[in-house]
Amino acid sequence: MKKFFALLMLIPFAMICSCQKQESAAEQQLAQRKAELDARDKALDERERALAEREKVRARAPGIPSDVQSRAQVRDAAELKAERERRLQQLPPELRGLIADPSQGRDQSDARMQERLAQRQRRTEELQRARMAHAVKPFGAEATSSTPSPAMEATSPSPSPTPE
Repeated sequence: MKKFFALLMLIPFAMICSCQKQESAAEQQLAQRKAELDARDKALDERERALAEREKVRARAPGIPSDVQSRAQVRDAAELKAERERRLQQLPPELRGLIADPSQGRDQSDARMQERLAQRQRRTEELQRARMAHAVKPFGAEATSSTPSPAMEATSPSPSPTPE
């Protein structure tokens, strides 16, 4: 009986000890995660402070007026064009002929555009003339003509009897 009683007491004691070990391991993991989270929070706070400081510096710095910016862009475009021309002059004549001249391309496209516009205008005029030539004559003019034209006879359908 004593052995049985000792066994009954030993089993719950072992269970309590194992639960305490599991709790301590869980507490250690929780403490480690909390430390990592605190470190992340501190890093985030530092980033936010740095960003706020940069924004303050930008707000204090005088902005460049847009007029000055546009002048700089125009000047830069002129400088780029001059630099391109200078480099083209340094090339041998054989190679210069291989490089396309942008103004020449514009001239050709303008000439093609003018030619297309002229063609379109001619076609429109021809179409109007054709319509005027084949225009339907007024009703009174048709009644005076007793013989229909052969083209009209060929295209007009024969009358079909309609039931009444």
